[in-house]
Amino acid sequence: MTATKTMLLATMVWAVTGAAQAQEPVTKANVMKVAATITAIDSTNRLVTFRDDTGNEDTLSVGPTVERFNELKVGQKVNFTYYESMVLQLVKSGEKGSGTSFEAALNRAKSALPAGTVATQEKMTVTVKSIDSTVPSVTVVTDEGRTVTRKIEDRKNLASIKPGDRIDITFTRALVTSVAPGN
Repeated sequence: MTATKTMLLATMVWAVTGAAQAQEPVTKANVMKVAATITAIDSTNRLVTFRDDTGNEDTLSVGPTVERFNELKVGQKVNFTYYESMVLQLVKSGEKGSGTSFEAALNRAKSALPAGTVATQEKMTVTVKSIDSTVPSVTVVTDEGRTVTRKIEDRKNLASIKPGDRIDITFTRALVTSVAPGN
C-alpha cells in the first residue's frame, strides 16, 4: 500500500495547484482501451500471453481471484478498459480533511465468458509544507508524517497555494475486462 500512496502523491502533483487556484474540486480523468488476443496459456503457473493489434506481446500472471481461469482459450479476444481519475480539493481553513482511506471492490460479471471489474479508491489529505518556485516544486506532508517533494510543471500554479494549506486527494482506478470468442 506504501507504493500506492507514493504513486498517488506523485500523480497528484500534476494537478494539485489547479485545485488550489479554483477553490473548487478539480477532476482529471483518463481512459485507456486495449483489445488483445490470447496467444498462450500456462495453466500450471496461471500465466496468459496476450498480443494486441499492433503486435505487442505481454505475459500476465492471473491470480487465484480469477475463478474462471480454466475457461480461457488461445485465440479468444480480451478487452481491457482502464479508468483512472483524481479529484483534488483545497480544504478550507478550520475544516478537517477527509483523512486517509483505501477501498477495493471486485465484481464478477454473470456472462457466458469470463468478465469482471476491479476497482480501488484511495483518499488522503496532505498539508503543504513548502514551495520552491525556482525548481518549481511543492513539498507536502501526509497524515502519517511522510514528507514528499514533487516537481510542478507550471510555476505560475504555485502562486495560489501556501504552506499550511491542506489538500484532499481522491484517486480512483478501475479495470474492466471481458473475454470474447476467438476468431
